[in-house]
Amino acid sequence: MAKVVVFGASGYTGGNIVRELAARGHEVIGVARDAARITDAGVAPLAGDLTDAGFFASAIAGADVAVLAVHHKTPFVPDLLPSLLAATTAAGVRLGVIGGAGSLHVSDGGPRVIDTPEFPDAYKPEAGAAADSLYKLRELNTGDWFFISPAGGYGSFAKGERLGTYRLGGDVLVTDANGKSYISGEDFAIAVADEIENPKHHNVRFTVGY
Repeated sequence: MAKVVVFGASGYTGGNIVRELAARGHEVIGVARDAARITDAGVAPLAGDLTDAGFFASAIAGADVAVLAVHHKTPFVPDLLPSLLAATTAAGVRLGVIGGAGSLHVSDGGPRVIDTPEFPDAYKPEAGAAADSLYKLRELNTGDWFFISPAGGYGSFAKGERLGTYRLGGDVLVTDANGKSYISGEDFAIAVADEIENPKHHNVRFTVGY
């Protein structure tokens, strides 16, 4: 079993991930600024701030994988990634970064989702920051990391049901036979846990949808 540290464990995505990992028997540490919000069975809560380099280094000590399931805009994660990746690399820890669908392309050679006319302006700051995180990881291209983007219709506003299935993609949005792109919170967490248990994506981004 792996030791996994999940930053942002009190959020929607992070919460689903820690519950899935704990259910599989992994040693899970859930990090949040307010550790009291982490109450899931089998998850050890830890209070801390991602911007504190010393705390980050101590939190990931002895871990196999560190997962960032945090908002990319506040704090601005792209600026933190050089130091975070340097720390995980030095510690021999794999870094997983949860991004958004905005940086995915709607088709091969097509525009990014964030650049389409229908993409809501309100979501652009966070989506843009998540895209910058991906580009920063590609620029650094050191250590062992993976970046995973959910389908377009993903979020706490559309939790969906646990189906236990998903399809993988690369840089293009995964859509179903009706052209819809979505994934439930629990099935997205399954995909993250599967990648942790059976690493297949090294220093690349991949996406998940039905």
